[in-house]
Amino acid sequence: MDLQEQDRRWLATALAEARAGFAEGGVPIGAALYGADGTLLGRGHNRRVQDGDPSAHAETDAFRDAGRQRSYRGTTMVTTLSPCWYCSGLVRQFGISRVVVGEAETFHGGHDWLAGHGVEVVVLDDPECVALMREFIAAEPALWHEDIGEA
Repeated sequence: MDLQEQDRRWLATALAEARAGFAEGGVPIGAALYGADGTLLGRGHNRRVQDGDPSAHAETDAFRDAGRQRSYRGTTMVTTLSPCWYCSGLVRQFGISRVVVGEAETFHGGHDWLAGHGVEVVVLDDPECVALMREFIAAEPALWHEDIGEA
């Protein structure tokens, strides 16, 4: 399996999480953290609404689900949407080596900043990720603006 096929397979895990969050009435962003050997370490979705926790972003949820690791070097964070500054900081703080982004069309977060600081960033421009976010933004504009800090 080539790297692009692997990235798309891993994105499917994050997309399933995004759909789960949407079904729960939350913001449809999903993420997964994979080890250097391809092992799924953790998965999660944005739970800000469900948990009433403003820090419960998808990447944070996947990171927490992975539990304590001795090192995050060589790991890949896969996320359906370009990571916000908060989640970009998490990637830098813990030395996550690679970020795979489902889409950056509806929200252009901190992935350029990450790339400028040595993190390998792959943007897949996935149409399913774009469609899911567009549907959510149209249905819940106030919640979306709250989520990205523009309320």
